[in-house]
Amino acid sequence: MNFPAELRYTKEHEWVKLEGDIATVGITDFAQSELGDIVYVEIETVGQTLAQDEIFGSVEAVKTVSDLFLPIAGEILEVNAVLADQPELVNSDPFGEGWMVKVKVANIADVESLMDVDTYKAHTGH
Repeated sequence: MNFPAELRYTKEHEWVKLEGDIATVGITDFAQSELGDIVYVEIETVGQTLAQDEIFGSVEAVKTVSDLFLPIAGEILEVNAVLADQPELVNSDPFGEGWMVKVKVANIADVESLMDVDTYKAHTGH
C-alpha cells in the first residue's frame, strides 16, 4: 500500500497535493483497494465553487458507488478527462494519472488542517 509523505489526507480517503494555490485531489491507494475495480468516474462540477467536504463527484466500482468529498473549499478548475475513458487509472495509479480534479484553494488553512501521512496511516490501520 502506497502512502506518499508529501500529500495530505482526509478521513474519507481523498488526498491533496498543494502547488501554490492549486490543489490536485484524488482518492488514496487504500480507498481504491477497498472499492475494487473502478468502472466509472462521474465529476460534473467544473467551474463550481464548493465548500469543504461537499460532494464533487462519484466513483462507481463493480460492487458499489461512492461519493467523492472535496477536502478543501475552492473552485473546481479542471477534471481529469482521461478518466472518462480509462477509469481504471484510479486503481492502477491513484496518486499519478488517476488524479481527479484540480481546485483553486479558497483557504490554504483547509489543506493544513488535513491529516499528514502518519496520522492517515494510523487512521487506516497501516
